[in-house]
Amino acid sequence: MGSWWDVFRSIIYGLVEGITEWLPISSTGHLILLEEWLPLDQSAEFFSMYLVVIQLGAIMAVVVTYWHSLWPFVRQTTATGSEGDLTQGARDSFGQDSTALRRGRIILDPDIFTMWLKILVACVPAAIIGLIFDDEIDRLFYNPWVVAGALIVVGVIFIFVEKVLAGAESKIVRMKDLSWGAAFVIGLFQLVAAIFPGVSRSGATIISGLILGLSRVLAAEFTFYLAVPVMFGASLLKLVTYEGSWNLQGTMVLLTGMAVAFLVSLKVIEFLMSFIRKHDFTAFGYYRIALGMVVLLYFAFV
Repeated sequence: MGSWWDVFRSIIYGLVEGITEWLPISSTGHLILLEEWLPLDQSAEFFSMYLVVIQLGAIMAVVVTYWHSLWPFVRQTTATGSEGDLTQGARDSFGQDSTALRRGRIILDPDIFTMWLKILVACVPAAIIGLIFDDEIDRLFYNPWVVAGALIVVGVIFIFVEKVLAGAESKIVRMKDLSWGAAFVIGLFQLVAAIFPGVSRSGATIISGLILGLSRVLAAEFTFYLAVPVMFGASLLKLVTYEGSWNLQGTMVLLTGMAVAFLVSLKVIEFLMSFIRKHDFTAFGYYRIALGMVVLLYFAFV
């Protein structure tokens, strides 16, 4: 039985999660410090589950923001609708005959469907390793030293990659032009983030996207989309394997964190997309290095 003050503490956790889940600065690095400075009065089992499931709130912000880009089914409801109302993928599927669409049938947008298949390909490496070694990974690598090292190393990589790519023209600017091989490589980078906390899932996937020639906007969007099945799956796994007991207080703590993470994520996603249209990711690299040093110094002297 914890304290009802945890509901208010969960607001802080939701704020931190909502901000750091999408910026490539490692939500784990921030949460490990928050756990040290503002611990929840809950069991270790609950807290382990909470840190994963709270991310569902952030994921729902992606679903809401990008619904029309993620939902692969199209319904034509205007009786006199023309082909101009349809996506290019839908027109390609049905050619010039859109009679079935005018009758209100639901069709599958092939571009979005193919995008989801590529997302699933990118999810395979992390899903396999996560299912097999989830507890072992937490035991071996979830500590401040690994987190700090990952923060610093990936921060340096961000700065290096941006300097190398400075002025280079992006080769891939549309989701439909992302190859199957590129999707799988991004999935391998995501696997690194799944193994080593502090790498940052968004940071790893964005870096790999930039290296492969994706525009910053496309790299960020693919990272957002990729998070949907990954975090839904991780949250489901944590809920199914959770061995603690449920009560009203714990439920309120979890739901509060998720709700705050959702609301904050809506604004953070909007900010990030606006920011990277005018700037690169170098600033995030320097921030990661600074945070990593803070984590190292703090845990070296506590």
